[in-house]
Amino acid sequence: MSADANARALEDEFFMREAIYQAQAAACLGEVPVGAVVVYENAIVGRGFNSPVGDQDPSAHAEIVALRDAARRLGNYRLPGCELFVTLEPCAMCAGAMFHARVARVVYGARDPKGGAHVSVLNLFAEEKLNHHTEIVGGVLAEACGRLLGDFFAERRIQRQQEEMEKEACKHV
Repeated sequence: MSADANARALEDEFFMREAIYQAQAAACLGEVPVGAVVVYENAIVGRGFNSPVGDQDPSAHAEIVALRDAARRLGNYRLPGCELFVTLEPCAMCAGAMFHARVARVVYGARDPKGGAHVSVLNLFAEEKLNHHTEIVGGVLAEACGRLLGDFFAERRIQRQQEEMEKEACKHV
């Protein structure tokens, strides 16, 4: 790996760790732990985490929240030259928002086998008919990003099982 590629990989990991912090914040609030940051000229200009339940907003995915934050801070709904780091492969809705915002580069951690719009379900990023194209890199700190999601859903399954056992126990009292 060249020195430039190694430096780029280290920067990607640094900013992905920042996205992971956002994902942890979502988990603390009971939201699916996905986090995102928008970077412009090597500085974070937007942060976001999943909040559709708490905000009662189906569009409140981490990427959308981070894009909105960056747009407000930079004073423009277009975000040319920006990079978006997100812990989970973007869905179609978020990919569309990235295209409309003219994000230059997207870096994600774990794949999303049920909704990913890069490689898992479909690949919007390769669609030649779209008027904007975004560089995309997947798999950065994928294990850590995937573990956050896996642990979250495992804990929710345990909670549901405990609730079911308590309900069953109450029936016999």
